[in-house]
Amino acid sequence: MKYSDVTRRIAGEGSSAWDIHFRAQERVAAGEDVVILSVGDPDFATPAPIVETACAELRAGATHYADHRGEPELQQVLAARHSARVGVATEPEQVVVVAGAQCGLYVAAQCLLNPGDEIIVPEPMYVTYEAFLQATGARVVNVPLQPEQHFNLDPAAIAAKVTDRTRAILINSPHNPTGAAVDADTWRVLAELCQQHDLWLITDEVYADLMFEGEHFHPAQLPGMRERTVTVSSLSKSHAMTGWRLGWVIGPREFARHAGNLTLCMLYGSPAFVQRAAVTALTSELPELEAMHQVYRRRRDLMVARVASMPGIRCHTPAGGMFMMLDIRALGVSAETFAARLLDEFGVSVLVGEAFGPSARGHVRASFCVSEEELEKACTRLEACARAFLAE
Repeated sequence: MKYSDVTRRIAGEGSSAWDIHFRAQERVAAGEDVVILSVGDPDFATPAPIVETACAELRAGATHYADHRGEPELQQVLAARHSARVGVATEPEQVVVVAGAQCGLYVAAQCLLNPGDEIIVPEPMYVTYEAFLQATGARVVNVPLQPEQHFNLDPAAIAAKVTDRTRAILINSPHNPTGAAVDADTWRVLAELCQQHDLWLITDEVYADLMFEGEHFHPAQLPGMRERTVTVSSLSKSHAMTGWRLGWVIGPREFARHAGNLTLCMLYGSPAFVQRAAVTALTSELPELEAMHQVYRRRRDLMVARVASMPGIRCHTPAGGMFMMLDIRALGVSAETFAARLLDEFGVSVLVGEAFGPSARGHVRASFCVSEEELEKACTRLEACARAFLAE
């Protein structure tokens, strides 16, 4: 039997990146002492008021179809939030609620890209980007981020990749996997580039509330950008709600109309009780959010300090997010070899850098989504693994 061409395009090489993570999970399930640093799933519970709202709404019967574009109250809350943060008036009709940021990125790509178009994406990039972009038939044009520049974005490198086929630029800031953040000056250059060549700008802002250095800059606030910027975000990371699958896309009215049509035939709306819990998440005073933020900062600082004393390993200090890249090139082995031995012999799982793109060769990605005690244990094992390679 034959399958469509899209099944090949959505496979992507990134799907195999998770093999080492799945092996680690199997070992944990078997009762082994393994520290998992290979996934960005917050180890915090969703704040209680959010959970209580969902339970109350379930008991009240909020189990029927919801508006496929998003419940009006949630649209209004998200529009007001976006307006306050970006400084540009945003109407509820510009908001479409989706099943997490991953779904939002897919919706944006399908609404903006045609087969044969080109979209510029810095790499390394999150492992699913290749698949959801190629599903449109568009060509992904990668711009390497240099380890020697701590993976910070060079706008001139983006400009050099623009052709008459370029339709959009996709930027993730703070960045997964590197934790680098795009500064205001760089955003201004990118905005000029988008206007000069009539390009869309898709911004993946799922880690915007987890900045450690400076503040997140929203490019939609720049002159001439509100009509060409599509913002994608979610509650997954900021509110420890990865399993709730609640995200959104915000863009011009016409884009939102097309996005709503796509969700109508693809999702038919997110669950009403989840959306009403999201309203609580976005409108309530939740001290847990700042507490989580501070814990992530402490964990980042702990890892940076520990790695600084390790032989053969150096790190790129992340400006935001929940990951850092570890440079293991001085050990003289591939990232794949290092990650396999780190798990098999020392009980720590990380992801191989090359899974995110060739510019991350010789690096591994480690999350700090475990307790400080577990993180200390992982760092001790990282150092032991490095010393084992150096001794050989």
